[in-house]
Amino acid sequence: MSIKVLVVDDSALIREVLSRALGKDGDILVIGTAADPIEAREKVKTLSPDVVTLDIEMPNMNGLQFLDKLMRLHPLPVVMVSTLTTKGASETLLAMELGAVDFVAKPNARLSGGLEAFGENLRQKVRAAANSDVKGRAMRAPPVNVPVRTAAAPKGTVIAIGASTGGVEAIRVVLSGMPVDCPPIVIAQHMPAGFTTRFAGRLDEVTELTVVEAEDRMPLLPGHAYVARGDYHLRVERSSGQLKCRLAQDELASGHRPSVDVLFESVAKTVGPMAVGAILTGMGRDGARGLKLMRDAGAYTVGQSQSSALVYGMPRVAFEEGAVMEQAPVEAIAARLAAALTRIRSAA
Repeated sequence: MSIKVLVVDDSALIREVLSRALGKDGDILVIGTAADPIEAREKVKTLSPDVVTLDIEMPNMNGLQFLDKLMRLHPLPVVMVSTLTTKGASETLLAMELGAVDFVAKPNARLSGGLEAFGENLRQKVRAAANSDVKGRAMRAPPVNVPVRTAAAPKGTVIAIGASTGGVEAIRVVLSGMPVDCPPIVIAQHMPAGFTTRFAGRLDEVTELTVVEAEDRMPLLPGHAYVARGDYHLRVERSSGQLKCRLAQDELASGHRPSVDVLFESVAKTVGPMAVGAILTGMGRDGARGLKLMRDAGAYTVGQSQSSALVYGMPRVAFEEGAVMEQAPVEAIAARLAAALTRIRSAA
């Protein structure tokens, strides 16, 4: 069965580029294109696509307004096709909050790897979107918010979080539940260069924590969260008796940079039983090996449950490979991490 896609973009050239890129492997079929949201709305009704690719800047109705209406009235997996600008990054993250599954950076002359790499990335994102549980997410009742009062832990404790598709929203939910006395949090979210600065800024705005894009040799402080920079691996190292961020552009790991495996492996090696880790929604298997190393080193590990994960890929593989001690819905993960930190505090 082919994945049926509707391409929505006001540029005829971009519609052609996206249609060709999507059709290359034969498992994705572009069943229609639309130049604006008004046309797209009619084609969603008549063509019943599995996935929609959506531009933000369009005539007649902004892509975000269309996305908001679509998610309320006819929830469908949507992949945003975004410009690599500060404004584009902000609007893309807002699209994730409104319910888009993922995004790709719109092809331009500076795009690394050229159109081939862009097309491969786009097809992967569309396949993940087709396997996502967008309708289930739209139908779930909002969870009862039980605030976590404390997540204090001894010096040297670290929380590590990894995610991919659907992770923008899942990470926001987890961080929103963490109190400001929590130990430092290190985060690897699959995201390209140019978007992680704004992602960190958005998390800083909507949570009580201080959230920053990680910089090399930045000390890890309580109440702070550090987002891996796009196209860089983030590791935790100890130097001069202090835990610090280390950034590097060595080889891709598990097909990614930043890689969740690389981050978790460094936490297992450097922090050991003083760490707690969570693997959230995402396609593929990145993070399973690293989380297993964390668990083997004595860390507490939790995976997002299938019922709450937009894409139950990374958490499923981690669970099947024995890396996960327990599974929990995303809104309960902050409380699970806090409880594990309490046990560390009691043992110290």
